[in-house]
Amino acid sequence: MKKPFVLLAFFGALTFSVATSYAQTDSSAAAAPAEQPAAVETPAASEEAPAEEAGFHQQIKEKFIEGGVEYMWPILICLILGLAVSIERIITLNLATVNTQKLLAQVEDALSKGGIEAAKEVTKNTRGPVGSIFTQGLMRAPEGIDMVEKSVVSYGGVETGRLERGLIWISLFISLGPMLGFFGTVIGMVQAFDAIEAAGDISPQVVAGGMKVALITTVGGLIVGMVLQILYNYLVSKIDSLVNTMEDASISLVDILVKHKLAK
Repeated sequence: MKKPFVLLAFFGALTFSVATSYAQTDSSAAAAPAEQPAAVETPAASEEAPAEEAGFHQQIKEKFIEGGVEYMWPILICLILGLAVSIERIITLNLATVNTQKLLAQVEDALSKGGIEAAKEVTKNTRGPVGSIFTQGLMRAPEGIDMVEKSVVSYGGVETGRLERGLIWISLFISLGPMLGFFGTVIGMVQAFDAIEAAGDISPQVVAGGMKVALITTVGGLIVGMVLQILYNYLVSKIDSLVNTMEDASISLVDILVKHKLAK
């Protein structure tokens, strides 16, 4: 439970640093007119400054502000929260992956040497859903193979639900990000038509501000949707792989228990 909060705290700190850099950018822009005479006296320095400020991060900051901070912040928050949940799920699913062939060999060896209790010690010390399912199956082994199969199937559904936890939130942010972008698009178009109505003219200078807000917010929302969709599909494929591994390993466990009982 601690990992999601750690990730959220990290991305929150990242958001705060971005906001601080925006504030510094605004303050430097406000102080620029006062320093104009010095720039006139040193033309070489004034020619080098635009090249230094035209970096990728500076362009992102400028587009973020031009898109309207009140419309871009919700999109950025969707991206941050979606990435936090996605990274937490990726870490959890990778930790849940185990070498089932090695685990089955250890369980079979423990059964032959120490019986059910020795096998349970092996599975209890194995992380991930496969180890948990094996533990539940071995606990029902004295009641017969039928009870083992029912227990494995039932607890397999529980573990599958745990693996899929958090996907609904990623799906929400995938839908919400582009929707917020389109909301900014509508607002930008409304601003453009208001400017046309106020000026009584349809020149490019009049509508440029509103159209810029519309297009930048749309791009921001689509970027959020595309990034989170890629992560979502990776998580779904990872979960499918784990579920298939769980089912195959469960069948192998039942076969080992049958073999062990027949050998006894």
